[in-house]
Amino acid sequence: MPTVSIIIPCLNEVKTIGQLLDALYQQTFSRAEMEVIISDGNSQDGTVEAITAWQQEHSDLKVQVVTNPRRIIPAALNTAIAASSGRYIVRLDAHSVPAPNYVEICVAHLEAGTAQNVGGRWDIQPGADTWVARSIAQAASSPIGAGDAKYRYSNSAGFVDTVPYGAYEKKMLVELGGYDESLPINEDYDLNVRIHQNGGKVWFDPDIRCVYYARKTFRELAKQYWLYGFWKVRMLQKYPKSIRLRQIIPPLFVLGMAVLALGSVFLVSFSIMLLLSCIIYITALLIAAVRASGKKNDLTLLAGMPVALMIIHFCWGSGFIWSLMKLIFRREQKSETGSD
Repeated sequence: MPTVSIIIPCLNEVKTIGQLLDALYQQTFSRAEMEVIISDGNSQDGTVEAITAWQQEHSDLKVQVVTNPRRIIPAALNTAIAASSGRYIVRLDAHSVPAPNYVEICVAHLEAGTAQNVGGRWDIQPGADTWVARSIAQAASSPIGAGDAKYRYSNSAGFVDTVPYGAYEKKMLVELGGYDESLPINEDYDLNVRIHQNGGKVWFDPDIRCVYYARKTFRELAKQYWLYGFWKVRMLQKYPKSIRLRQIIPPLFVLGMAVLALGSVFLVSFSIMLLLSCIIYITALLIAAVRASGKKNDLTLLAGMPVALMIIHFCWGSGFIWSLMKLIFRREQKSETGSD
């Protein structure tokens, strides 16, 4: 029986699934003690066929494809967990590439009892070889874009609120009820909140490395972070005490800028405050871009990175505010109609 079940949600990932499977095949952990369960949401781009072809050439690593009819990540993960037979669960994504010792270090921490969830650092890489994609990758891995999410940039191990993906004991996951399928986004964070509430801990180890490919275009980035902000409100509705400073700053910033913009129509003082705020904000973005440009020797970051950072801040913040407004409006409607 495998010791480790690696679970992977998947939907139309034909371009990257081979990279992931190759990385898993090259793990320092014993292949005989691993199984890979890919939960596919009815991919239409040849992903399943690519997996089948890969299996035929690598028969010494067990790979199983299960169907995820709901086509959302938490449902995919729960389906994969139900099909798993390992003592430990290591969750990855179809567009990630774990380092060769990824599984080995995760299992070592779990067996040592370091924490109930173990994860590591994302090495965020561009999703394409374009100046936009490079700018997005740098913005997503910058502290000004990631806040205090250590898994995006830190080299210091320690207990944290969340890590990407994660490695767990299957028994614990089942006892917690698996992933919350009412949250198509933030399902990892939600699980980590429940781990903490049940007396568990989450451990970040920067030696656990995984390449993560960022979004390719500004449009994709905007959609991603708007959804992050929107669904964060729904998660906070369940666990209001789980909120972190990095999560509240973007909506407060967006709201503040909107108030200043509206007030500037009527008062000169608001216009001055809006101008000063814009100058300070843009200066901070340019400083971050200059540092990244010098480090990467890429002048295109001077133009692209500030744009990417603005998209991250404003889309996350506006998604959060919109979701909060919808929630408040819905409650008011229920109150007026007397419904539960």
